[in-house]
Amino acid sequence: MTHEINQVIQHHLKQLSKEISAYRDESNLWLLQGDISNTAGNLCLHLCGNLQHFIGAVLGNTGYVRNRDNEFNLKNVPRSELLAEIEQTATAVEQTLETLSPQALTDTYPIEVFGQPMTTGYFLVHLAAHLGYHLGQINYHRRLLDKG
Repeated sequence: MTHEINQVIQHHLKQLSKEISAYRDESNLWLLQGDISNTAGNLCLHLCGNLQHFIGAVLGNTGYVRNRDNEFNLKNVPRSELLAEIEQTATAVEQTLETLSPQALTDTYPIEVFGQPMTTGYFLVHLAAHLGYHLGQINYHRRLLDKG
């Protein structure tokens, strides 16, 4: 099952790259308007930080150190840096999940995230769903605000 979860996450990360690349005007990655409270650029940083922390660092011991505040506060990060961050994330996720044993899915995830223990398998499914949710937001953000 780790292989399948990795496939889903890798697919979504490829789509994330396509969405970030599809912005006609790079500055529109950082637009806010109306009730839209997160920019596409910040959501991209958030997704990468989230996966590199919870999969790469916690499960894969990559040494990644997350700065969640920066994920939402940094602005005008060049598109090329966002795309490089997605690639680094894809590598960290793949290297971790492809070496995770099937038994690890039934083990308790090493840290409590939601205030109670959960299995690693449950949390990996949550992370894949979280990625898909924000990917959809980025798609809508692009289609609504990238009119350049």
